[in-house]
Formats: sequence, C-alpha cells, structure tokens
Amino acid sequence: MPTPLPGGPLPDAAVEDGGQAPRGAMTTAAAGTPAGVPADGRRTYDATMDEDMHDDSSAWAAPGPTDVDRRVPNPAQAAAPAVSLRASGASRVADKIFKGVSGATGVLILVVLAAVAGFLVMRAWPALTASPDELAKISWMNGQSLLTYVGPLVFGTLLSALLALALAVPLSLGIALFITHYAPRRAAQALGYVIDLLAAIPSVVYGLWGALWLAPVLDPIFRWLSDALGFIPLFAGYTAPARNVLAAATVLAVMIIPIITAVSREVFFQTPVLHEEAALALGATRWETIRMAVLPFGRSGLVSASMLGLGRALGETMAVLMILSPGYLFSFFLLKPGQHQSIAANIAAKFPEASGLSVSVLIATGLALFVITLAVNMVARWIIARRAEFSGAN
Repeated sequence: MPTPLPGGPLPDAAVEDGGQAPRGAMTTAAAGTPAGVPADGRRTYDATMDEDMHDDSSAWAAPGPTDVDRRVPNPAQAAAPAVSLRASGASRVADKIFKGVSGATGVLILVVLAAVAGFLVMRAWPALTASPDELAKISWMNGQSLLTYVGPLVFGTLLSALLALALAVPLSLGIALFITHYAPRRAAQALGYVIDLLAAIPSVVYGLWGALWLAPVLDPIFRWLSDALGFIPLFAGYTAPARNVLAAATVLAVMIIPIITAVSREVFFQTPVLHEEAALALGATRWETIRMAVLPFGRSGLVSASMLGLGRALGETMAVLMILSPGYLFSFFLLKPGQHQSIAANIAAKFPEASGLSVSVLIATGLALFVITLAVNMVARWIIARRAEFSGAN
C-alpha cells in the first residue's frame, strides 16, 4: 500500500482498502480542511506522530514554543497575569490623576485669561461710557475723545513692533542657520550660550544701552539717510538726537533677536537628517539643501518664533519709554522725533499722575493692547495651521 504524503489526502489504494489510513499518517477531518487539521482548526496527533517528530525525517518539524508551553505550563508565566492586572490597575489610577491635573491646568489658563479680560473691561468701563465733557477734564486728553486718543497709540505700538520684527527676523534666521549648519561645534555651542544670555538681560538695561550708546552711533546713519533719501517721506526730517521710532525699533529688534534665534535654532535642529542627506545625494549645495529641506520643514517654527518676538515688542515698556520722544500722531516719518508713542510706554509715563477717570482711560488703552495681542496670536495660529504639513510633529 503506498505511503501517504504528510498532510496530504489518502491515496486511492488506501481508500480501496477500507478507508483505513496507515499508522502514523494524518487524516482529513472535513472537505476543504488540510490533512491532519480537523474542521475546528486544531491539528491532532497520535503517539506515533510524537515519535516521528524526534527522528531525522525532514517531513516533520519540531514542536514550536507554543506547543511546548501549551503542554507544560510554566508556574512563573501562570503568575504573571495577576501581577499585570495589579500593575494595570495602578496605571489606570495614575492615568486618571494625570488626566485630572492636566485638565485642571488647562482650565486654569482659560480662567486666568478670562479674569484678566474681565478686569480690563470692568476697570475700563467708566472711560468707555464717559461723556466728552468728562474726558475733557483730564489734562493730557486735550479735549479728545477716547477713540481719538487711543488711535495714535495703537498706531505707534504696531509701527514700532513691525519695524523691530522686520529688522530682527532676517538676522535671527541667519544666526540660527549659521549655528545649526555652518559653525563648528564648539563655536556653535558658545554662540548659542551667548544668544541665550541676551534673552535674560532686563529691558531697562537695553533702554539705558540704547539711550546712552546706540543713539549716538545711529545719529550719523540717520543723518545720511535723511540727506540721501530725504525725498522719501519715511526718511525725511531727521533731527538729532536719535530719539525717533526707528531708533526705538532698533533697540526692540536687539531685544527680540535672542527669542527668535533660540526657537528657530531648535526647530532647525529637528530637521530630519534623511531629508538633508537626500538633497546632498542629488547634488545639492549647502544652500540648496537649506532652501529645499531645512526652511520648508522649519517654516511654521519660524513663524511661531516671530510671533513670540512680536508679542515681546508689542508689550515692551521701559526701553521704548527711555528712548522714544513721545508724540500722538498718525505719522510715517520714521526719523522725526515727537511723532509716535506706544501703549505700554504711555501707561508707564502717565500712570503716576493718574487718578479717577484718568486711570480708567489708561486701562482702556491697556484693553486695546490686550485685544491686539490676542489678534496677533490668532493670526499666528492660523498661519501655522496652514503650514501644518511642515511642522516637526509631522
């Protein structure tokens, strides 16, 4: 009688002999089920199969670890599920605690923000609802309405902050790229430490530095700009000393360069190495690699860094107060003194002599600055959301 193949159907001769399979051979339990595997999917063995498994025949394979573990249970493995259940119970409790703490901190931030907004609205309400005759009693209002008084302050705040951002972003981008892709390792570390230290300098120190050292240095530059480009209204009418909005914006730019550089540097460090190596393998130069791989990846991070710097410039007080010659005009003359004033610097200058309704007027200007800051952050989030595919998380 022919010998059946392992796992195959019985030969016809075996069927003719009464359907009895030879000793050691596997049988088919149901049509369409592999030989030796019953309809429920479990393979059965007899004593001769166990003996055949230990011979040198290539038709049989040694039982896997699963079969051994099924036949001979391990006491240590049997006790493992109980330990795992106890650990998972403790983990669930820790997860609930962490979730509660995280949710509480998130809600706390919203509560603080709402409390600040509510305080500003409540304290500014008397000025918002005051009549022109009541506002005319404030000496430094000069008979203006509240909107007429706040308008030039908002303009001066935005102008100085945007000028500072225009000066700081290119320099910060260049410094960040130099640290991450061009400078030697030791030089990059030292320069990074210096940038981080600049961010810790108080604003009053920057104000003293700008008023006593930077203004005399900028004087010949501003004089040349006024003489050479005076036909452009932006650079016309310079008068020494350099206590104009462009000088204040220069100091603000120096103040926000460390913030933008530090964030941009960390973002550029996260650029996938495979992206850069792929660009280099295609024959790209160092600059082409940065342009095609690094800058697209870090664009959203650069926008975030710029918005952080802009927020710092919008709310800066002492440096602007110590440098800028105040004025309350809608003026684009960047080199003329006495044309502009920021909201924060105006509050610091007027608050010591304010009382009653005048305090409400100053708080109303602070409410305007609060709204501007929220608007800037919302615009930044919108820009970042549009470039989400280039973010480091993706």
